[in-house]
This record gives sequence, C-alpha cells and structure tokens, in this order.
Amino acid sequence: METIHEKLKQYFESQGIKQKEIAERMGVSKAYINAVLNGRTVIGRSQAEKMGNLFHLSSAWLLTGEGPMLRTASEATPRTDLKHTGVRLVSQYAYAGYLTGYMDETYMAQLPVIDFTPDREMTGNYLAFEVRGDSMDDGSKEAYVEGELLICREVEPHLWRESRLHFNKRDFVIVHTEGILIKRVIAHDVANHNITIHSLNPLYPDRVIDLADVRQIFSVVESRKQRSR
Repeated sequence: METIHEKLKQYFESQGIKQKEIAERMGVSKAYINAVLNGRTVIGRSQAEKMGNLFHLSSAWLLTGEGPMLRTASEATPRTDLKHTGVRLVSQYAYAGYLTGYMDETYMAQLPVIDFTPDREMTGNYLAFEVRGDSMDDGSKEAYVEGELLICREVEPHLWRESRLHFNKRDFVIVHTEGILIKRVIAHDVANHNITIHSLNPLYPDRVIDLADVRQIFSVVESRKQRSR
C-alpha cells in the first residue's frame, strides 16, 4: 500500500509542480519539502493547512491519510451567507488535462473545489480557472496576475455560435484547441464565425480565432487578486 508521502509525491509530479515551487509558495526550505515528500519527516498541522490551501489538497488527508486527498467543498472557509457553495477549479497545472477531460464526468469530479459565494442565484455551469502567464497583466487595476483565481460562468454555445457574443466590458476564459486562453474579446464576426481576442499586456498582439476551434467560453464573474504565495 502506498504511503501518504508516496501519493503526495506522485500528485505533485503529475501536476508538474517542482519541490522548489512548493517550498517558495509555502515559505519553507526545499530541504523540508524534500523530507516530507520522501517520508523523512511528518508534516505538521499548520504546514498541512498551508499546503492544502495552496495546492488544493485536504489538510485532513495530509495529516492522517484518511478520506479524499483533494480538498472538498466542505473544507472551504465557512461563511455565514446561505448561498455559500463550491466550484471546481482548473489549476494552471491542469490546463492540458482539461482540454481532453472537460466532457468526462469522472475527470471533472476529481478536480479540487474552492469556496464561492455568488451575489445572486447560481444558474448555469460555473468553473474556476487559475491564471497562467502574464498576457493579461499590464499593471493596471484590471490586470489578472499569475496565480489569481477567476470564477467563471459558461456562456451557452448557441450564444456565441449563432448570435453575437455580448463582450462589452467583459473578460473571458476561452477553451481553445491550442490551450486555455484568458482574454478580452473586442470583436465578433458572426458571419465568418470568428472572434478577435485582446491581451491587456501590450507585448501580446490581438489575434483572430476561428470559433470552430473553440470548445467552451466562460465569462469571468469574480476575480481573487489576494492569493498567498
């Protein structure tokens, strides 16, 4: 039977997360992380909670090895608002897997859950994405920085395949055959089935993409800029 540290090591390797990054984000030494992952030391409660929050793992599982390994909605920070719920998170390390697994219920059920309290009744498909890269970071108050979490609501396909997408003052997560894109839409040519996407970072040029290569479009409804590193 695999031990906690063996499963944990496999998890980080499968997500492409290096020991150096774990250490930097947790504010501990790489030697400590190496010892935890190789079973030479037992993780303490405070570090288990920190690792769980940063990497979407269950702190209870980290301490005992019992129950699910990934963080569940019940472990999210409790709120008094009765609308409190949870949404699945696609971390930046899971982008590639999502492109092939987004229609697989088993795959989707394995994604970690984060806490979310909507300001209105939830209808439709909600998902959270972790920002990767700097294409939407221009240093302004509208920027999205790497590691930021975006709570998104899926735009039903007929609203962008058969009619003009409502894109004014909105940003989108676009699930494209080439990858997951976080962009601003500045034009939609309904007749020719394409949209023009814009990056806030001026180093990235505008780009026209064919909607035939788009699998899903999500509208950003909430961003969380305060994220521990």
